[in-house]
Amino acid sequence: MKTPNCVLFVSFVLHAVLLPALSLAQAPFFQGKTITIIRGSEPGGVGEMRTRAVANYLKKHVPGNPAVVIEFMPGAGGTKAANHLFRGARTDGLVIGSAPSGMVSSAVLGEKGVQYELDKFIFLGSPNSASHYVFFTHRKLGLSNLEKLRAHAGLRIGAQTVGHPIYLTGRLFAYVLGLKDPKFVVGYSSPELDVAILGGEIDASSGVASSIVKQNPEFLDQKLMDFHSIMEIPRGDKHPRFAQVPELDSFAKTERQRQVLALHRTFRLAGSPFVLPPGTPKDRAEILREAMRKIYSDKEFLVEYAKMTGEEATPLIPEAHDKAIRELPRDPEVIEFYKSLGGTQPLPAR
Repeated sequence: MKTPNCVLFVSFVLHAVLLPALSLAQAPFFQGKTITIIRGSEPGGVGEMRTRAVANYLKKHVPGNPAVVIEFMPGAGGTKAANHLFRGARTDGLVIGSAPSGMVSSAVLGEKGVQYELDKFIFLGSPNSASHYVFFTHRKLGLSNLEKLRAHAGLRIGAQTVGHPIYLTGRLFAYVLGLKDPKFVVGYSSPELDVAILGGEIDASSGVASSIVKQNPEFLDQKLMDFHSIMEIPRGDKHPRFAQVPELDSFAKTERQRQVLALHRTFRLAGSPFVLPPGTPKDRAEILREAMRKIYSDKEFLVEYAKMTGEEATPLIPEAHDKAIRELPRDPEVIEFYKSLGGTQPLPAR
């Protein structure tokens, strides 16, 4: 029996309509779309380069190879952008936030202007997380061990400005190590700090281990400085040039001191967070989280990141980012004590 012509016609129409629809349904959500990364700063600087390095590889690793653009939203150290991501940004998976590291600390410390809830963001990790700080004094002072360091009164510790990470870590070292009446001298640029300690204008400073190795190798090779303690971020990650320097946590005497150190360590570990607005669909969020996992392990990305930023990538994958935020100390007394360390008042008794 022959198939009626009308049936053949209907069959043809159904194939013509349904097959493209099925093909479209199977196409990746991000195909033909544009992802906007909202960067919480002005253009320029290493922050923008970190963001661009990741943006360049999102297209490669997100299924459908979407276009990626960066929109800058400066204001209040990243708080304006974080508030927008929390309350005003689209939640369709096409908006990603790239925040300065202060996004995490501002929320936990209750800084003015914060309107977002940190724990409700969907964290995508960070390309930079490790940041080892070391505390050192000029060798001419003869403070070759902890006993001599603690006995020396009025040690002049240099930093850039009040509130700067080098200032805060310097005060943390001084407090936990139990230094006697230290003096904190600010107003230097980073290169000026090197000149000041070599010239005897200051006695000590804290610094980033990798920067010292790269910019001041003579501090180590010519033994110009005595290195007293290191803050490993993340803890347990030994820097090859400072592997024998004792970790700051080993000098903590109380649980509060350990919690303060944990708080500071996690603020630094959070790096430059990439986040999704609350309410982003779980399936699209997981696609982006998987893309970020692939980016952070992409050898081409690691090379490109180093070229663009001048630093080695130390990626924090999304799961580790979740864990770090979840385990942040939230005790009000610890937070208030930490905030006091960032000020100008004398250090509390140890």
